[in-house]
Amino acid sequence: MDTVKKPRYESYSYEACPVEASLELIGGKGKGMILYHLMSGTLRFNELKRLLRFITPRMLTKQLRELEASGLVYREVYPEVPPKVEYSLTERGQSLQPILIMLKAWGEKNALPFLIGQENND
Repeated sequence: MDTVKKPRYESYSYEACPVEASLELIGGKGKGMILYHLMSGTLRFNELKRLLRFITPRMLTKQLRELEASGLVYREVYPEVPPKVEYSLTERGQSLQPILIMLKAWGEKNALPFLIGQENND
């Protein structure tokens, strides 16, 4: 499985590009929720899987590997049988905490009402 996602753009040198670059690292199916849950501390794969039950184990693995490759998540593998794997935020990942909290608040106030309204219009 290819775990390194290729950048969408060749250059990020324009004024708004840091916004897009940030979204590229944290955007993806469940990545925001993974990062949010890891704010509370280290979690094992199955704990994350239970919290994110609507994401397939394969997709969860893919997203965790991308977050690890981007330096936001640390993966610790313990040499046990069966293998024990734990995930935690790196220092860079921890620096996202205030942003994730603000995104959650914005989502509760703006995104959820909009999306729920869209569901009711269908």
